[in-house]
Amino acid sequence: MAAADLMVVIVVIILQKMNYIYLFANFLLVTPACTLVLALGVATRDCSVWMTVAFTFDRCVAICCEKLRNRYCTERTATVVVITVSAACFVMALPCYFAVDRWRCVLVVDYFTSPIWRAYEVFDSIRTPLLPISLILLFNISTIKRIMATNRVRRVLRKNSECQKDPEIANRRKSMILLFALSANFILFWMPYVVHSMNWQLENYFYTDRYFSKPPYILQQCGFMLSFLSTCTNTCIYGLTQRKFREELKNGVKYLFVATRAMFK
Repeated sequence: MAAADLMVVIVVIILQKMNYIYLFANFLLVTPACTLVLALGVATRDCSVWMTVAFTFDRCVAICCEKLRNRYCTERTATVVVITVSAACFVMALPCYFAVDRWRCVLVVDYFTSPIWRAYEVFDSIRTPLLPISLILLFNISTIKRIMATNRVRRVLRKNSECQKDPEIANRRKSMILLFALSANFILFWMPYVVHSMNWQLENYFYTDRYFSKPPYILQQCGFMLSFLSTCTNTCIYGLTQRKFREELKNGVKYLFVATRAMFK
């Protein structure tokens, strides 16, 4: 999930968005490079979103499904899921490669008039983010219901025990807050994109001046910005709140210093 988020920053933010506004790297405006960057941008965005869905499902299985947990929550299953999700996202993004004019780095005229492209845009909006939002809500609601039911049983069992705080319930409460934060973050950041995709056809993707002051253009760009930001914040919210992740991050930073020191000796 973190790797997919990093690819979104590199491909979409730097090579695509920043280049069209600030950098003006001519080799990225050549049609083969332009079409490749566009397709890779859609693929990496979908990878980031669907890795978040897969991660949420994995957490749901680990908490709610005791019988399935031992078979599903394994390194081998994680590898299969990552490869399958990545391959599916890249295959789904292939039509975007053919949406760019062969001689110019702009969308083909048929994209705005053809029923096929209109159907693909509707399908793309459902695939990302309407379906992921629904699945994340479903998995998180199931997880939270299971945590609350377990907490009620635990309180009853500890009713006659010593009157002190239960660290296990405190940890579960933190997990619930984390799940709410992830779901709210994902839904709120993607909502402008959803509203735009329902009300206005995708236009002005390459920043022509014609629509700069129009509300639909502003909504479009805000939706893009927040959706790309969402791909990064989910990893940060979960990763930085987990003790093991912080420990591994510290070990990684220490390793860089040790390796650099050894290299200059």
